[in-house]
Amino acid sequence: MSGGGWMGVFPVIDMAETLCNTPRRMRGRGTLAALAAASALVSPLPAAALDVLERPAALTARLASLVQLDVTNAGERLVSVGERGAILLSDDRGMSWRQAVVPVSVTLTRVRFPDAKNGWAVGHGGVVLHTGDGGETWSRQLDGIAAARMELAAATAEMGDSDASRRRLREAERLVAEGPDKPLLSLYFADARRGLVVGAYGLAFATEDGGRTWSSLMGRLQAADGRHLYAAGAVGDALYIAGEQGVLLVSDDGGRTFSRAAFPGKGTSFGMLAASSGVLVYGLKGSVHRGEAGGRWTRIDMPAASVTAGARLPDGALVLGNESGQIFRSRDDGRSFQPVPADGRVPVTGLAVAADGALVRSGMRGVGRVAFDDNDEEARK
Repeated sequence: MSGGGWMGVFPVIDMAETLCNTPRRMRGRGTLAALAAASALVSPLPAAALDVLERPAALTARLASLVQLDVTNAGERLVSVGERGAILLSDDRGMSWRQAVVPVSVTLTRVRFPDAKNGWAVGHGGVVLHTGDGGETWSRQLDGIAAARMELAAATAEMGDSDASRRRLREAERLVAEGPDKPLLSLYFADARRGLVVGAYGLAFATEDGGRTWSSLMGRLQAADGRHLYAAGAVGDALYIAGEQGVLLVSDDGGRTFSRAAFPGKGTSFGMLAASSGVLVYGLKGSVHRGEAGGRWTRIDMPAASVTAGARLPDGALVLGNESGQIFRSRDDGRSFQPVPADGRVPVTGLAVAADGALVRSGMRGVGRVAFDDNDEEARK
């Protein structure tokens, strides 16, 4: 499982305005992750800007200046997503990039391909995009308006006598009233038909037909207590969803039910990475925990900068990237990590491995290959 990270830049206001709109509970962190969290979670889509759900992403020749928030593999092709709906494609192992046609101009936060042709991207406005041609063209399958109505219908149909049921219904009504102002932040697809998407305030929706129809998962995730969900993925036969304030949900039955894992982390988790014999959960202020069978967790020593992305190299080594642009490698299945000299300390938002084994990074200045330990002479040219 690739463990790409996320950071968001809202497409119609700048970072200063974003920080002013940040709730007090998210202020004072003094990190790039705090700004990212602010822009991805609380910047509303004002009524005048709702047309970004309908306006295609603008094409630009300045690809290197685009903020890109995630990168992944589509067969041998690389695909990245980011601000203002920009989706970039590379067919030469990340040495050059071109822009795809995208029907929306909202910021996209995460992208995944279960096979070389079928892929999904999620982002602001509750948007879910799909491609069936390896990323060349994209169509919108879901947005925050339809998702809110779907959750309201589900909350009404599943209404019971408990306080939790009544609270869920009130929150669903609020979703409809507030409009598409909440982002989706992560997704997981087992194959070209079965997948789920998650996001801010416990948003969660699933499909079993490749996105032609969707259903709300929010009733199954009440253990998350409405917290923001940043990561979803499979490790072995288990499905994990991670989020803020130490939320870690696990399903052992294919997503039919989720329970709260006994996770020792108390801060926000931004992603997960499968180890050979367990799972790494990483996030805010350098938090990295390694989980093994039986619910045993070990905290891994890392610098205090937030860990935002991870990947597995062809030789089996695990790599993590952080908001300071540092890259760390583990040769012992995630039990310890050592910093590696890498070119250009650009904050890392996503990591993927090119067809030739090179590490590719998305970040605040586009997407490119990462040269470290003389592993990639092409990236050094």
